[in-house]
Amino acid sequence: MSDRVPAGVFVHTHGLCESDQVGPGTRVWAFAHVAPGAIIGAACNLCDHVYVEEGAVVGDRVTVKNGVAIWSQVTIDDDVFVGPFAVFTNDRNPRAAFKKDPNSFESTRVQRGATIGANATIVCGNVIGEGAFVGAGSTVLADVPAFALVVGSPARRIAWMCSCGERIDGASLRCTCGRRYRVRNDDARPGGLVLVTDG
Repeated sequence: MSDRVPAGVFVHTHGLCESDQVGPGTRVWAFAHVAPGAIIGAACNLCDHVYVEEGAVVGDRVTVKNGVAIWSQVTIDDDVFVGPFAVFTNDRNPRAAFKKDPNSFESTRVQRGATIGANATIVCGNVIGEGAFVGAGSTVLADVPAFALVVGSPARRIAWMCSCGERIDGASLRCTCGRRYRVRNDDARPGGLVLVTDG
């Protein structure tokens, strides 16, 4: 464990936290590694065998389950859940013999409240919208609209998901929890739904 770890951060005796930019209440579990220059928010849970690379940004209250690597140019907003062994990338055409400038890597953003299912693969250059849900084992090759439920390889939208985690009625855009949505009517990326009333 690094002596630079800020107060209030728990690092397991078999974990390694080399960044001094980690928020209070964050937990770094066994065999997890937070590299120097990685930015981690408050109250996060980085489970066993998680790796967060320099240049990666993780917001507040994010759960990253076992075996996930978060590379440079990946930004994860607040309240995101990343399931076990989900995969992020930052280079669409890597070659071992031809090293690239890290500044040429493509960014990926996972917006607030989204869920990435176990073993999902997120190809770089895409935005996972607010409250979106990427099903387990899916391969994301394009932006995922806000509050969309996507599954498959390549991932395609099959329904809308409420921020509470239940499916939204496709006709009324209402959830049984009382939340109501509307289709986004601007050009902001990645499109999808907007929460109108919070249940």
